Amino acid sequence: MGERAGRQAMDYTRADFPADFRFGVATSSYQIEGARFGGCGPSHWDTFAATPGNTARGEDGATACDHYHRWAEDLDLVGRAGFDCYRFSISWARVLPEGAGQANAEGLDFYDRLVDGMLERGLKPFATLYHWDLPAALADLGGWRNRDIAHWFADYAELVGRRLGDRLAATVPVNEPWCVAWLSHFLGEHAPGLRDIRAAARAMHHVLLAHGRAISAMRALGMRNLGLITNFEYAAPADESAEARAAAQLYDAIYNRWFIEGVFKKSYPQEVLAGLAPHMPDGYEDDFDTIATPVDWVGINYYTRKLIAPDGTGQFPALKEVEGPLPKTLMDWEIHPEGLSFFIRRVHREYAKGLPIYVTENGMASPDRLVDGSVADPDRIEFLNRHLAEARRTIEDGLPLKGYFIWSLLDNYEWALGYEKRFGLVHVDFDTLERTPKASWHALQAALTAG
Repeated sequence: MGERAGRQAMDYTRADFPADFRFGVATSSYQIEGARFGGCGPSHWDTFAATPGNTARGEDGATACDHYHRWAEDLDLVGRAGFDCYRFSISWARVLPEGAGQANAEGLDFYDRLVDGMLERGLKPFATLYHWDLPAALADLGGWRNRDIAHWFADYAELVGRRLGDRLAATVPVNEPWCVAWLSHFLGEHAPGLRDIRAAARAMHHVLLAHGRAISAMRALGMRNLGLITNFEYAAPADESAEARAAAQLYDAIYNRWFIEGVFKKSYPQEVLAGLAPHMPDGYEDDFDTIATPVDWVGINYYTRKLIAPDGTGQFPALKEVEGPLPKTLMDWEIHPEGLSFFIRRVHREYAKGLPIYVTENGMASPDRLVDGSVADPDRIEFLNRHLAEARRTIEDGLPLKGYFIWSLLDNYEWALGYEKRFGLVHVDFDTLERTPKASWHALQAALTAG
């Protein structure tokens, strides 16, 4: 990873960023908590993982990192590293095992303890209401294909808001709507594992309708600092041809523009509607006022760029990814830090227009090994250094970037890829569940607590 690949230190300290800039680390419920504990109901990830061939080695999140019981130890790791914020997600299936109706007292009590534990350690709680663990009972009713999910989700948001809202520093309804809708309903790689353009079109609309309804429900409770988080990938044409440029533009419209333009422009990209319009819900245009319910900040999840080419089929979207020449992470994702600053600038210029912006996820998987009680991960340190450099440039140019969250605190369940892809600052032995801070954790601790 370049000339500094062997380094063990961060290039920056807290003093290199504005006094109000917040450093955080992120996780999600299904990936770390252990879905078999505390009365959690089944989610569509449990059933997806139970179906042969869907996940690596049939692995699931039943135990994961057992954060449900080890949360205090994990929050200590966040606090000791010097982070300001902890971005976590609330499991819909843990709070409402049937998706609606009777709440699970054990689940709500767990999140009470978790949020209070953050506050006791001086950490600001950044909550996500949905990080992909849809209650199986709602999946049985069509899940994100069913328009009623916007109502179910708003009721869930209100329940959580009444219980926790007075203590949350920031809240976002949905993490990465592209993954919720397109990756899961068109590409079939995540639960519910569909490859159906009609299902995808409806999910892409209903996830935004649910977002807007949830923002309204929480706003009615007096909650503040409500945001939108979408994921972004830098889409570059694989060659100089007009066809490759058009394919990259379409990929950008599906992945990067659809969701944020629904919220900020009350419209969807026309080049995407050229393929999806026949499959969209009737009267979907009437929902844009709800979808565009104002938010207080925007979160950017950024990991990689993709080279895009036409696939020659002529069947929408008629594009494919092509392997690129840049160094890659263990996910085989190209490392392209310049894409982070590109999207910060783009979001500010075209959408947020002055609203605070946070980098809510950025990180990498690497082949980390525990050797003699320690884990060297110099590639991760270099990855963070290069992306923080891009973030700092945008601040120097006057953009309202207010925070940076690393994915992830712990090695965890990486969805369909099981447990072998390690994104954590902290190594987890998935047999003993022992936590070992990696060199990157120690480097960040030195940077964030310096002076």
